[in-house]
Amino acid sequence: MTTYINQQWLLDKRPSGMPDDECWKWNEVEVPELKEGELLIKVLYLSIDPYMRGRMNDGESYAAPAALGEPMTGESIGVVVESKSDKYIKGDYLCAHQGWQSYIVANEKDPQLFKADPSIVPLSTYLGTVGMPGRTAYFGLLRVGLPKSGETIVVSAASGAVGTVVGQMGKILGCRVIGVAGGEEKCTYVKDELGFDECVDYKAGNLEEDLKNACPSGIDIYFENVGGPVSKAVAKLLNPGSRVPICGFISAYNSEDMTQEETPFHVFGALDPAPEHRFFVVTEWFKEWRSATDELCKWISEGKIKYRETITEGFENAPQGLRDVLSGKNFGKQVIKVAEE
Repeated sequence: MTTYINQQWLLDKRPSGMPDDECWKWNEVEVPELKEGELLIKVLYLSIDPYMRGRMNDGESYAAPAALGEPMTGESIGVVVESKSDKYIKGDYLCAHQGWQSYIVANEKDPQLFKADPSIVPLSTYLGTVGMPGRTAYFGLLRVGLPKSGETIVVSAASGAVGTVVGQMGKILGCRVIGVAGGEEKCTYVKDELGFDECVDYKAGNLEEDLKNACPSGIDIYFENVGGPVSKAVAKLLNPGSRVPICGFISAYNSEDMTQEETPFHVFGALDPAPEHRFFVVTEWFKEWRSATDELCKWISEGKIKYRETITEGFENAPQGLRDVLSGKNFGKQVIKVAEE
């Protein structure tokens, strides 16, 4: 019988501000023998996402905080190497949401196991553009943003895993799309490669004026990923009947006291009249995940959706990967390559 050693990043302490290496503890443990109905997944890629920073806090949120002493929260994709399941066989590729570890023992009844096909798109893409971030963009825009052809959409963090999909979907649906991103390289990519109508560089120092010039007819939908000054600049340009899907607000994720932060809910709730605005999570449409992924794959095959990934080699670099996402150093979707198949 093969012995597997599972490498894990355990959450060891709650961070104050940007999480340092001491927040995690490296652990190695032998994988136990499988029980009936279980399968063993060798992790190939680990997803790194902004929401992870919020899960490190011990406070009220839409989801329970990550537990100290347990693997850090996260989604990964890998290949089944052993199976005592009738549902999944050796060689199947699966996404699983069981944290930062190199091997995952999963139960076949876990509803979040998601089958992937690398002949359609690369495996890492199931953690990004056709995975959770892509589905977040898909449902947030279609079900909360409710876009109509000809409307103006603004999306913050436009070069990121969610923002790139929101903007390109907006173009597919016949909207005028304005991105907001940090730095000339990201803005050029968003406009020239992804096909947004304009992209405003919030680091250029003229955010309000540049955004106003890019949106001469105002803003009908603002897809919120960032918060802070971007929210305030957008708020001044919202049209009557506008909608604001709130995916997140990464500018405040490292706050030492979130209760003292001015969030998008404060900014948009204070307007008179207030736009339709609400926080959403992709699990609201859990039963439709497969159909969303299929449509996103179709758009990629048709050349209507393009994407970029930052793939960092080595599971040991996961903590730095999260810091890179939180500080905007990565480009596109951040993924850690954990192992070769």
